[in-house]
Amino acid sequence: MTMADQNWAQIERQALCDLLIETGPDAPTLCEGWTTGDLAAHLLIRERRPDAAAGAMLPFLEGYSERVRRQALERTPFPQLVELIRQGPPTLSLFGLPGVDGLANTVEFFVHHEDARRGLPGREPRRPPAELEELLWRRLKMGRFALRRLPVEITMAEPGGRTQRLTKGGPQVRVHGLPSELTLWTMGRKEAARVELTGEADAVNLLSQSRWAV
Repeated sequence: MTMADQNWAQIERQALCDLLIETGPDAPTLCEGWTTGDLAAHLLIRERRPDAAAGAMLPFLEGYSERVRRQALERTPFPQLVELIRQGPPTLSLFGLPGVDGLANTVEFFVHHEDARRGLPGREPRRPPAELEELLWRRLKMGRFALRRLPVEITMAEPGGRTQRLTKGGPQVRVHGLPSELTLWTMGRKEAARVELTGEADAVNLLSQSRWAV
């Protein structure tokens, strides 16, 4: 991990917090059923309540995680909640360990920044700087976990001609777009991502109808 990784995690964090203050807690997001308040509460417990954050990976803890998230939203004034996110993970958090913020949070905060941006009517996709696009391209392999159950061989293709195969086996599909848009697609924001799918018709149709979220 480079210093650039760490910097982009912080840049996206601060930009998202600025947007949350602008929108308030009741604006729509790309996360189905979540307002900006729900999104902020999720980010807060992710870094500060590891007991509740585990629900994202362990289904039997989902109910507990949801209760803690709702309590955080109900009991913490929204500006204070956003300020806690802005401050970053506490020292004793896993995310507070040296290097972990950049490694674990660059994609997380980029995607949630876009969740909040593109959830607002009339907001056009931004064009991230080339440095961030390159970093997101390198992180696309993280999407293998989200796509692993799809019976399709999925290859990502960016405008410069580079490709990455994320899943193997089955009919082949290529997903074309900027790394930022490919990231959003891989993370389940299919309707909002500016991508083009090419390949075997049945496989393209399957992906178009499938749903997944991270």
